[in-house]
Amino acid sequence: MNSADARVSAFTTRPPWRRTRRLLFALLFAGTVALGVWAMFRILIVGGISPLELLILGLFSITFGWITIAFWSAVIGFALRLTHRDPVTLSRIRPPTPPAGARSRTALAMPIHNEDVARVIAGLEATCRDLPEETPERRIEAFVLSDSTDEAIVAEESAQVGALQARLAGRCRVHYRHRDSNDGRKAGNLAEFCRRWGRHYDFLLVLDADSLMSGATIAALIDAMQANPRLGLLQTVPIPVRQESLFGRANQLAASLYAPMLAAGLSFWHADAANYFGHNAILRTRAFMEHCGLPDLPGAPPLGGEILSHDFVEAALLRRAGWQVQMQTDLGGSYEEMPSHLLDFAKRDRRWVQGNLQHLRLLTGRGLHAMSRLHFLFGALAYLASLIWLGILMVSTADALGRALTDPNFFTTDAQLFPDWPLAPPPLIMPLLAGTLAMLLMPKVLGLALALTQRPADFGGPRRLVASVLLEALFAMLIAPLMMVFHSLFVIGVVSGRTVSWDPQSREGRAVPWQEAWRHTWQATLAGLLWAVITWWYTPVFFWWLTPVWLGLLLSAPLVRWSSSLALGRALHRAGLLLVPSETRPSAVLRELDRRPAATGQAPPLPPPAELPGEMPVQSFSATRHRTLSPEGR
Repeated sequence: MNSADARVSAFTTRPPWRRTRRLLFALLFAGTVALGVWAMFRILIVGGISPLELLILGLFSITFGWITIAFWSAVIGFALRLTHRDPVTLSRIRPPTPPAGARSRTALAMPIHNEDVARVIAGLEATCRDLPEETPERRIEAFVLSDSTDEAIVAEESAQVGALQARLAGRCRVHYRHRDSNDGRKAGNLAEFCRRWGRHYDFLLVLDADSLMSGATIAALIDAMQANPRLGLLQTVPIPVRQESLFGRANQLAASLYAPMLAAGLSFWHADAANYFGHNAILRTRAFMEHCGLPDLPGAPPLGGEILSHDFVEAALLRRAGWQVQMQTDLGGSYEEMPSHLLDFAKRDRRWVQGNLQHLRLLTGRGLHAMSRLHFLFGALAYLASLIWLGILMVSTADALGRALTDPNFFTTDAQLFPDWPLAPPPLIMPLLAGTLAMLLMPKVLGLALALTQRPADFGGPRRLVASVLLEALFAMLIAPLMMVFHSLFVIGVVSGRTVSWDPQSREGRAVPWQEAWRHTWQATLAGLLWAVITWWYTPVFFWWLTPVWLGLLLSAPLVRWSSSLALGRALHRAGLLLVPSETRPSAVLRELDRRPAATGQAPPLPPPAELPGEMPVQSFSATRHRTLSPEGR
């Protein structure tokens, strides 16, 4: 293809009306936030505004803006999903058509580090068995990329992969590589693979240790990459599966109902500058190697050193170089597992807090796309919002207590003949409260409406679906104060210089003992008790306003304990509650994983293929050291 043909091809695959839809979203966002902030200002300004109230107004503006983004993304995503429109092209959803005679080689790369070897092998085997038959035009191979440090685990990995190679002989090539160093963690693991074997492959599909993908989904991703030569990264929407605890099942339902819709709304205005989650996504190997070599950040950890949340940064670097980064929101067959109880979930978030706060240092990076800067900002705000919310509650409590403990003075000067009676606030409090609550709940309402309209049987039928959504909403409301406290402490810990190790995630279901639940939540419980007693004693009206907060904190330990219960989760499943499509209509790859016994066998792994060394130059954020594509490609 000559350069003119390439420019035409790039132009025809560019999403239409990119600037217009981003402007539309910006106007919806700005108008809604302005209305909410104006209403809050009118409420606070009555009788003069104090420094505490100014602080409340500033913090409210940030949290209300955060709510507004989710609200409008959900509304747009609902409209797109209801009309079966692709959020990037805005046309009717249809399978991509790769060019005639297109050929490709794809590597399924699964980086692992001290993982449960049996689960890794079982998931990879299920994925490989579901792949389409290999043809001369399309070859797909799998790589297990280990940088495990436990010698017993390394030995088991080697034996299990060798046995897997024998079982999949003639169906799918599986390779195993163990590196002695853990430098760069997962990003370093993938970079080392790219430098040694990346030039063998056109595409790199990244899987986590708990990832599971159907063969049809993998084939569709390859087709999409071949159909759009300017597409550098295509991210799917991975849905949690195989959860048994109440906590896991509630989150599994929420993801199944709301995640594809919200992703469609986000993709509408992200267009070709979407984000990357680090797994269940396909990359153009050449583009990744040329532009995604990660530098270390200046300074010491936690905010310096190795870039921890590498995925956002790699997406930004690809977009800086002119490659499109998109999200495929209509594909099913992309799955993952998640921590089964709240404490492990919070522990995982602790690692992400540190990585996402590092991104604030990259906001001024040279040459980055404006959407990439927003991804960095929003990734940090996802956790900073909890600290801001806590700040609003604490400042509001201080303001309410100050008013309750101060005697009213209606005569401010000695010469005053008539009292200064307090002015009634404008009738905006209830509308603002109702509007904010409606915006918070609207994504759940729209997700429910979409499921009731299109596939209620997948969630157990209309009545069970409605009951499940109400149960999930109640559970989410109760655990929100505890998650607020956890995230706030995590942010404070990172800012104060405390770092954390990135160990393997725990995904095995278990009931958290009462002693462990109390050990991790007693401070939050005590804070909730003191908060409730003090506000009840001095300002009862504010006590009732705070009920969702202090009640959630008081119930912290029982919520952790009961929501981790496998027996309770299974009882809800038997009652038909919190059902999801992966249970009522499981795909072939899920059925393959569920019925397959734990992998066994002892065999030495075959050597990996011959190396084809390639460069992966380290990028810079202080200078635009990259090759930029033509304007049509950008």
